[in-house]
Order: sequence, then C-alpha cells, then structure tokens
Amino acid sequence: MNRIAFAITAFAAGAAPAVGAAPASASGGAPADTVLYRGLVYTVDPQNSSEQAIAIRDGRIVYVGTNVGVRAYIGARTDVIDLHGKMVMPGLVDAHNHAIAGGLQLLECDLKYAPLSIVQFQQTIQACLDKTRDKEPDSYLEVVGWYRQAMQPSGTQVTKTDLDALKTSRPILVQSTDGHTTLGNSRALALAKITRDTPDPHAGRIARTASGEPSGIFEDRAEGLVRTPVPPRTAADTLMAARAALDAFRRQGETAFMMQIATQADIEAWSTLRKQGRLTARAYMAPDVDADAIAQPQLAVQRILELKREFDTGPIGARANLWVRNSGEIFQDGVIQWPAQTASLLEPYLVNKGTDAKPDWMPGTSRGPDPYIALNQFEPLLLALARAGIEPEVHAIGDRAVRHTLDAYAYVRDQLDGRDVRLEIAHAEMVAPSDIPRFKQLNVIPDMGFQWAKPAFDSIDAAESYLGPERFNRMEPEGYLDQAGVPIAQGSDWPVDPLANWFDMQVLVTRAGNLGGKYSGRLGTVPGVPVKDAIRAFTINGAYALHSERFFGSLEQGKLADLIVISQNLLQIPASRISDTRVLLTMVGGATVFRDPSL
Repeated sequence: MNRIAFAITAFAAGAAPAVGAAPASASGGAPADTVLYRGLVYTVDPQNSSEQAIAIRDGRIVYVGTNVGVRAYIGARTDVIDLHGKMVMPGLVDAHNHAIAGGLQLLECDLKYAPLSIVQFQQTIQACLDKTRDKEPDSYLEVVGWYRQAMQPSGTQVTKTDLDALKTSRPILVQSTDGHTTLGNSRALALAKITRDTPDPHAGRIARTASGEPSGIFEDRAEGLVRTPVPPRTAADTLMAARAALDAFRRQGETAFMMQIATQADIEAWSTLRKQGRLTARAYMAPDVDADAIAQPQLAVQRILELKREFDTGPIGARANLWVRNSGEIFQDGVIQWPAQTASLLEPYLVNKGTDAKPDWMPGTSRGPDPYIALNQFEPLLLALARAGIEPEVHAIGDRAVRHTLDAYAYVRDQLDGRDVRLEIAHAEMVAPSDIPRFKQLNVIPDMGFQWAKPAFDSIDAAESYLGPERFNRMEPEGYLDQAGVPIAQGSDWPVDPLANWFDMQVLVTRAGNLGGKYSGRLGTVPGVPVKDAIRAFTINGAYALHSERFFGSLEQGKLADLIVISQNLLQIPASRISDTRVLLTMVGGATVFRDPSL
C-alpha cells in the first residue's frame, strides 16, 4: 500500500481524481488508517448499494461513498489504495466446513476428487506408500479426497480386497469426499477387531459381502468403529492443518467460517493461533453432540458451555474472534447417492427391475433409514441447546429428514417465545415442495454446498435414476428457497468438496459445471439464483447464520472492515466467468491478511 500525502486537489472533469490529505477536522475526527478509492464498492447493504470509495479506521468502516467524499478521511499517514476500477465487496463467510480436515487434506495422501479406475486408485495410493516407507509396518496411511461416486467405469465398487493387493503391511483408511464413508484394508479391520459378528451401530452400517464378511466399507457412525485404534493427531499436526486452512481461506477471500464437529484439540489449535496473532479469519466452532448426550440434553449443553467458557473470546472486535456458541451438525441422515443411499426419503428409492440395456426403474422397498433421532428425543435436545444460547445445526439431506427437522424446529420456535436463536439445516439437498415455505415461516437457515447443484458423477450416475424425474428435477432447491425469501447461506463443506468459492458461486447462479460430456448442461429444473442474491449467500446471509450480521457481512459505516478486492466485476461479467475471479486483497478488521502482488 502506498502512503500518499498530496495537497488537496480538485477533481478535474472527465479525469481520474487526485486524492489528497485533508486536515483531521475535515472528517470530524482522526484520519482513516486506510482508504480504497476509484473502484466499485459493492456494499451488500439492504439496498445492494454500489459506491466508489471506502475509509477504514481502527478496524471499522468510517465512510462508504464517493471519491470526492473520501478525501476528508485522508491524512498524512493514511494508506491509500487506487483500485483502478476493481470491485470491493464484503469478505466471504463460510457457514459450514471442516477446516482442520481440509487443512490436513492439503498435507496428506490426496486422491484430489479425481475419477479413477481401480488400477489408478491403487497406483495413487501405492505412490503414497512408497514415499513413506519409513512408516512401515504399523503406521496408518490415511487417504483423503476419494470421489467414491466417480469411480470408473460407472458403478465400480471398491472393497478391502483392492487395498489388500497393495505392497504394504500398513493399515490403510480411505475417506470418501462425501464424508460419510470410510474404506479400510484387512489390516485396519483386524486392528479394530471387526469381524462378521460385529453388529451395525445405531445410525451406521458395515457393508458386507454375500457371505456376510465385512467388505471394508463403513458408513456414517460405523466409520468410528474402524477408526477406533487410530492414534489421535498430535497438537503439532492439528496446528499445522489449521495454518494450512487459514492460508487457503485468505487466498479465497474467506474472512469468517464455522467449523463443524470441532473437538477440543481443534479449538485449542485455533486458540493458539489467535494468541500468536496468526488467526486470519473469524473462527466459529461448532462442537459435536456425542451419541451419549442425545438422550441427556443437559450433558450436551454442559460440554459445549465448558468449551465456550475456556475458549470463547467474547465481544467481537477488529481482531479475529474465536466463538464457541453452536452445536456441530446433528446427523439425521446420511447421503442420497448410490451405493450408500443413507439419506432419509419420503418415498422409496427406485430400483432397476429390468436390465442395463433395457432398464425399468420402479419403487423399491427402501426409503433410507428413519431419521436417526426420534422426535421424542430430538425436540428436547434442540430446545435445551437453544435455551442455553447454543444455536443448533442439523444435517438433513433427504426430504423426510428435512421435514422431520422442520417439525422439531417448529416445536422449538413455539417454546422459545420469540427469542432470537438461529436454527440451521445443513445441506437440504431434497426438500418437499410443501416444506419450502416453512424455512421462512420458522426462520430456519439452510447452509448449502452449492457445488452439488450441477450435473456430475454424484448427481447423474449416483442419483438421477434412483430418484426418478420429478425428484431429480428438484434436487438442490437453492433457487426455490431464494424465491421464497429464505436467506440461503454458503456452506462449502470443505473438504467434502474442493475449496473453490467462486466456482461454487458460479454453480449457484448457473446450475452448470465444467465436466463436459454427459455432465454438461444444467441440473434439473430448479431456477438459478440471481447474481446479487448469490453474493448475499456468500456474505451477509452467512454472517446472519453465524449470528454476527451486526458486525460484518456488508460494507456499512460502523461495521468491521472485513472485505476483499477481486479481479472482476461480478455484476457485469457473464455468469459462466464467475469462477475466473481472483482475490487480490483480503482484509479482516482492517488488517491486510492477503495481498496479490498485482494490486
């Protein structure tokens, strides 16, 4: 940033304005620390106003307006940035991710979401094993980024046998990108003492061969069984993952995020970074509600409040805050995609009663599992959290799980007597049309992974035929929710999906991806979300979900200066180019945490 201290100069008609230093009294107070001018300042205020310049003092916005008006805030020591027409907007808010897992993925054996044959799958993992031969024979190899639904050819299933063929004695665990499936080799199963007699846990499933032997696939809560012997991460590993995640966030323009299912070790890492002055995004922690606390709501409340007392940094100021005031996603179902089909649906999944050449898709017998927590336990759990000031979030993907959650939230709203508690549903990939207006009626915020709203392996190969045309066409109902006046919020779910905020925004608007071939075109008949509403989904709506819209999420006088400068004007480019956006500057509380050399 160049420090400029010129004499006040009049604006020449038709020419670029000269910015000069004004006496402190001209602004009614001290000069600003930073001024950005000659740009498009897109405020995301209630009117979606656009201005030319913005001034920042002590981490807060003191002026948003014209190039002429901002001159009054420039002093001899003000950092002045000429935007040369670039767009300024609020920093991005990610209302739902798994940041430590995302950071670890940047550091671990990563399959990178690629469509792979079994041979390619094996070769990639073998390469990781070969690079870490010093870990033989007993250290776990944890593999991430496995796009299970994209295995090639379509419909390919991987089992422990495919891992057992690798040249290693090590236990191997492979985590699917959907976050609901883990594949283990025989060594991993043996260490976990899993046999054909091991029962399925509640809200989980051990896949089995025709002979009844575990196949190596563990879904939902069954994943915990095969992971039981895995040594916990060290504090150093967790801290390294948090630092890697923050680096990714600031380059993407994220200035605030909510991390789901945060453990005490995770929260300690973020707290350490804050004490070191290295927390470069506002961190909102959502600790898990453990299975043993579902029937004991006060136990769930006690555990979260204990973490809040130890780590929560209190009132929000310019410096990045650490909040512990939410529950992690409370799972009511799994995923909708074949072969898991653990999402809870109102009507059965379809099954092919014909042949591959002449398919005949008819209703089967499975609607997926019942919602994992019955209403007689679910309602008191959510109410206890809400009354304690802990804002709950529920993972519900299928339309039956969504309705079940809305029913429980209706009970909570009735009992709270108007108290301002933010209630969230994560993902909401399938919503019955009659339930769309209930989100607004109950003030329930859907935080959604917008990358899913495009044709892809998981939507076409793993969902379309199993749902049938009517349900498939209304998958990912972001556009319907937006039209109903519901404040949808971005929840990247990283690393379930790649951290690619601008691609996410493009998909939200276009409902199209970039895979080509049979994955070209748009997904279903749900309307795309207008660009201005899409921007709100990534900014003020996310801040609202985090109960922090009074502090950030829009660029208005008095709010914290959490903002970004980007490479192109989102309001003027074709929607198909949104994903080309680059972040040039990221500021949190007026402090620059990332700057591209080109700015």
